[in-house]
Amino acid sequence: MYRAVITNYTSSFKGLSKDVWYLALVTLVNRAGTMVLPFLTKYLKEDLTFTYSQIGWVMVAFGFGSLIGSYLGGKLTDFFGFYKVMVGSLLVSGFMFFGLQQITTFWGFCLGILLLMSVADMFRPAMFVSLKAYSKPENQTRSLTLIRLAINLGFSLGPALGGIIIVSFGYAGLFWIDGGTCILSILLFVLLVKEKTNTETRIEKHTVNQPSLLKTDKPYLIFLSISFLMGLVFFQLFTTMPLYHHDVHGFSEWQTGLLLSLNGLLIFLLEMPLVHQLEIRKVSQIKVVVWSFYFIVLSYAVLLFTDLDFILIISISAISFGEMLGFPYTNSFAMKRAKPGMEGSYMALYTMSFSVAHILSAKIGLGVIEKYGYATNWVLMILLCILAIGLTALLSKKLALEKSIQAMSNR
Repeated sequence: MYRAVITNYTSSFKGLSKDVWYLALVTLVNRAGTMVLPFLTKYLKEDLTFTYSQIGWVMVAFGFGSLIGSYLGGKLTDFFGFYKVMVGSLLVSGFMFFGLQQITTFWGFCLGILLLMSVADMFRPAMFVSLKAYSKPENQTRSLTLIRLAINLGFSLGPALGGIIIVSFGYAGLFWIDGGTCILSILLFVLLVKEKTNTETRIEKHTVNQPSLLKTDKPYLIFLSISFLMGLVFFQLFTTMPLYHHDVHGFSEWQTGLLLSLNGLLIFLLEMPLVHQLEIRKVSQIKVVVWSFYFIVLSYAVLLFTDLDFILIISISAISFGEMLGFPYTNSFAMKRAKPGMEGSYMALYTMSFSVAHILSAKIGLGVIEKYGYATNWVLMILLCILAIGLTALLSKKLALEKSIQAMSNR
């Protein structure tokens, strides 16, 4: 039995290109240093003594920066190629992390985080387009899952190490490590991965009317709404949940870091084999996304019944399964839906949906908690998941209609 489990796990990694593995290594190094985000709300509250309202606005600036970066990253990728955008984004944002720790005023921090994320999140649409260039079409979902595996392995190490660094050196150490790993990871990328261009894509991008295509792709707009809601409910894990750990359960930074590390560990162990088995069984992307929302609903529902510490393990395990099912398949849908020459624009819209979610997730969550308490916020997240499930059903109908129309036109 153990041999079968190991064989299934290792077989899920076969067939991926060397460049995808290098991208995963670079991502691992970068994300292992991403320690600021899980502790950002606590840093703002405890070290800079910001109010809940001010923290909410900082997270809004964080989200707007991410939104701007995603948009610019997509546009620049379509014109200059993903390689140059990835290198420039990580190199510049690394140095910007060094400077952010020097800012202690509310408006200064809002501006600093806005500019930082505007540069840092140019990386995301470019990286997604790079996967389309470096992997075969039949391996794109697994290639993406490997990158997510590296991200979550980094996140599983990051929070635990971050808790130790905070206790030993204070929050300033997090900014130095975050900036340093950005620079180190992009140096590895330049050394290991050679620039690859797509001649066909470069020709197409000058002849396609991009705005009209994006406006007329109604199923993709519905899909973006679903992605937005997924991000809205999931980002509570990094914004309101650390505060919930402290306020309700009395957890330290170290304990919160360990609990968040469980999320990365579960994904590291289970996501790749899970996606591999779903691909073998040819389970539809829509069905997988619906199941992801069921798990997220469960993660918030269990918090309504007891304040015992063990329930947090059940909650984070459930939301981890929701993430494993939802994120790879929404990303894969966006990649496959993208028109030739418009990959950057399509992936930019996909990442922007999560950026908008980040803006509203923190502000809504913290606002609801401040006025009505944590339980009300969890109920709101459950209702948003139910709305997303309804939109997923609508998307399924639109895609089926689109498929039937195409079949009739091909006759």
